[in-house]
Amino acid sequence: MASQAPVLILLGPPGAGKGTQARMLEEAFGLVQLSTGDLLRAAVAAGTEAGRAARAVMEAGQLVSDEIVLAILKDRMVQPDVARGVILDGFPRTDGQAAALDALLASAGQRITAAVSLEVDDEAMVGRVSGRYSCGTCGEGYHDQFKQPAQAGTCDKCGGTAMKRRADDTAETVRERLKAYHAQTAPLIAYYDGKGVLTRIDAMGPIAEVQDALAGIVGRVAA
Repeated sequence: MASQAPVLILLGPPGAGKGTQARMLEEAFGLVQLSTGDLLRAAVAAGTEAGRAARAVMEAGQLVSDEIVLAILKDRMVQPDVARGVILDGFPRTDGQAAALDALLASAGQRITAAVSLEVDDEAMVGRVSGRYSCGTCGEGYHDQFKQPAQAGTCDKCGGTAMKRRADDTAETVRERLKAYHAQTAPLIAYYDGKGVLTRIDAMGPIAEVQDALAGIVGRVAA
């Protein structure tokens, strides 16, 4: 990956819009979203050295180590399709992982160019996430408050009538996930703030406004 290509980290709790915004940045700037979960599955399927190590750990019912995740990330970031930059999704999750990632990038003449914290109001997020549901046939997303189908119980896109909700999208579960997010991510926010690469964005506004703010950040670091 070229030395000037941006390496962007999006921080935010479940439901803050990280996935939606990452897809928009991919389309607008040609960045590639790298999800650690997807990377692990792809490396295992490809049978790379790091993938074989990950398979052995997972088959033993254990958590994949930071070292294996970093090795898989290193392999992925030298592929030609990420030459315009990447958005890291799901890694790092701790300041220890952040330091290890910095070392990995430094070895390739790179660095984190921007870390963006999508700031949310917890109680508003409970309503946003717990109100989500989708069409069981085509996957089209809906919401109790913000996006209901034109005909109740019938998908606008495919006409399906089997709507479903994620079991972990209850208000109580969302509150617990938010609590865990703040406990785990607070050190990361401080870490990147200390390095002068952190920007905070109000993620409670319209998607287009959040998108414009992120585009401004990427535009600056990619220039």
